[in-house]
Amino acid sequence: MEYIVTFFTHFGAIKYSRFLSGKGIPSETMPVPRKLSSSCGVCVKFRASEEISSMVSDDIERIFLLEGSEAKLIYDNK
Repeated sequence: MEYIVTFFTHFGAIKYSRFLSGKGIPSETMPVPRKLSSSCGVCVKFRASEEISSMVSDDIERIFLLEGSEAKLIYDNK
């Protein structure tokens, strides 16, 4: 499954990208797509087969599951 994760801060995005790298999961740090919003404007996009709930951190604002060209909100840290 493919995910886009938004963050409250740029540092949170960088930290999460390093977390994924440590788990052997390649990721891409990029600007948040216009149709999604974020406090910091940076997101991390990655593919993972493991349960996403084990990958949630306090730095995350939202997690979206990518289904084709659609992004479905699956986690909101509000």
